[in-house]
Amino acid sequence: MEFTLNETQRMVQQVARDYAERRLRPIAAQLDREGTFPTEQLQEMAELGLMGVNIPERLGGAEAGAVAYALAMMEIAAACASTAVTMAVTNMVAEVITAFGTEDQQTRYVPALTSGRYLAGAFALSEPGAGSDPGGMRTTATRVNGGYLLDGQKQWITSGAYAGVLVVWARTGGPGTRGISCFLVEQGAKGMKTGRPEDKMGLRASNTVPLTFECCFVPEEAMLGEPGSGFKIAMMALDGGRIGIASQACGIAQAALDASLRYAKDRQQFGKPIADFQAIQWMLADSATELDAARLLALRAAALKEAKQPFSREASMAKLFASEAANRICNRAVQIHGGYGYTREFPVERYLRDVRVTTIYEGTSEIQRTVIARAMLR
Repeated sequence: MEFTLNETQRMVQQVARDYAERRLRPIAAQLDREGTFPTEQLQEMAELGLMGVNIPERLGGAEAGAVAYALAMMEIAAACASTAVTMAVTNMVAEVITAFGTEDQQTRYVPALTSGRYLAGAFALSEPGAGSDPGGMRTTATRVNGGYLLDGQKQWITSGAYAGVLVVWARTGGPGTRGISCFLVEQGAKGMKTGRPEDKMGLRASNTVPLTFECCFVPEEAMLGEPGSGFKIAMMALDGGRIGIASQACGIAQAALDASLRYAKDRQQFGKPIADFQAIQWMLADSATELDAARLLALRAAALKEAKQPFSREASMAKLFASEAANRICNRAVQIHGGYGYTREFPVERYLRDVRVTTIYEGTSEIQRTVIARAMLR
């Protein structure tokens, strides 16, 4: 296995790291406190190529590959996890349109995402009664003259109020997953209403909203892929999305570990730094070991994707382990900080709030275990 990064990967990683340290880390706490969507920063990231890392150059992307994307995501998430999740979903939307869209759909929407002309893209799959079970989807797309009418509700839609284009799933056929199709809906479409932003525990600078569709007309050419292929498109997109969330979790965990190391060296108790105590050393050692394992799993899945090899099981393994390990690492970071870790004076309380959702979205840990086990048993 090759562990050495190539020149392109190192360059993308460094660009993301430099930008994260210069522009995101200094304002991350303020963005979280005020719940401010990072409009200016997202546009700057697009100019750096970070909103289309794995997108072909002909569509305005960096064409740097899945490994470079994972590395960039780790760097951005280490500075501001809220900005990282917006970046992750936008990259995912651009990739799914590139993979399944017509030439017209690709040239119409993907350059707008990669250039920052669209602040974000959105992935509207989940519903109030259909999260882990997309086969229970109730949103419908009824065929009418010249197109379809969308009716239904979506829930937990990242960047839903800011996305220039939304990938929306709706039922065009019978029950189950075979009757689901996929559509590209532009922001401001008549009949699409954006609900009140969720008041979340973490990722507070990321916009998360419910959507309602009431006789929302979309033209025939808005369908992405073939009729009834929506479930397949969603599952393929989520495989790549899980690499992004694994990488995001690694980035947050890295920030928490770095903060723990600094604090343990500075904090004095019983006449010496708490880093001298075995209890603290073991927590640091466990966190460093788990973080390295998580990073390797994420990069393995990304490398398989880049090599166009099957990677569904590996993406689920990476997402499962990285998200759960990152939660443990952030929890240890708060413990190492003691009472100070429970205050906003130190960033570790934000890391713990931000990382919690990584075991939930893009498929819960329980769903990842199901995916892994089914792949083993096939």
